[in-house]
Amino acid sequence: MIRRYRVPVCLTTGHCDKKRGHRDNSTLRFRKKPAERYLYDTRLGSERHYPMMNIRSLTPPDALSAYVNGILVIEQDEPRSDFVLPLFANGMPTLVFRNDAAQSDSNRAGHLGIYGQTIAPGQLRLPERFVLIAYFLRPYVAKAITGLSATELTNAFIDLDELKAVRDIGLQEQLLEARSVAGRLQLINTFLWSRVAADRIDYSRIAFATDSLQRDQGEASLSRLREQLYSTERSLQRLFEEQIGVSPRVYKRICQFHAAFNELNKDQFAKLSDIAYQHGFFDQSHFVRVFKEFTGMTPKAYLALRSGYTAS
Repeated sequence: MIRRYRVPVCLTTGHCDKKRGHRDNSTLRFRKKPAERYLYDTRLGSERHYPMMNIRSLTPPDALSAYVNGILVIEQDEPRSDFVLPLFANGMPTLVFRNDAAQSDSNRAGHLGIYGQTIAPGQLRLPERFVLIAYFLRPYVAKAITGLSATELTNAFIDLDELKAVRDIGLQEQLLEARSVAGRLQLINTFLWSRVAADRIDYSRIAFATDSLQRDQGEASLSRLREQLYSTERSLQRLFEEQIGVSPRVYKRICQFHAAFNELNKDQFAKLSDIAYQHGFFDQSHFVRVFKEFTGMTPKAYLALRSGYTAS
């Protein structure tokens, strides 16, 4: 029996420069403070003063690039109080390995699992010392890895060790016994490739659809997408629900939020309405409602909280 933990959670990460393998500096920023270095991670929505962590944003291997959007590795070797990672929707199911079981909102999350599509914000509480590896999957490939339908994965955490295909190869035990991050990455890469290589689903239509909505969140984006795919509204709805786990309208709203959230963190806007109109919201009030839906706070409250941590 597979346990599905209903938790409103999804990790986010930045994109690497595919040509150079560099981290996007708008995503992971380091600011020096007296006697200590602190982390400020915009895409994760977190801003805290922590002793130096080893944080890497990696490009996936070429063989997995059609299935994995990016990889994030966080290592904390020095003992300190629990690390709380705010989790906001980004439209990407996420495979997560932790060397020590974490607390995800009110549920204890296992060492190895997948978070499906989600809307509401959540938190991941990690222990004093930890290694976290997150694989941010393309929106439509979680079914190939888990064998579960996209709707079953929506707003859920799936403990992968309870899947027979994972348990039979002892993947969780191998990851826990591995002595290096490189070894763990290789184990996960091999597992993912074994799952997607056996997959026979044609993702071309849904890949085109999700890419289009990530680029275009305007008012008419859905009607344009239906025209481009020669699809009816009902057919497009069915395509998204079967392969993404949410409706195209909900997925578009997630993309809108994610793009606007990134823009907000660049600190290069004069008014909130500038961000709202740039990303296809009707007005500032519409943007505020959607932002609050995905973060639990208004943009101004978020900026005030963030500025409190970055004050000199």
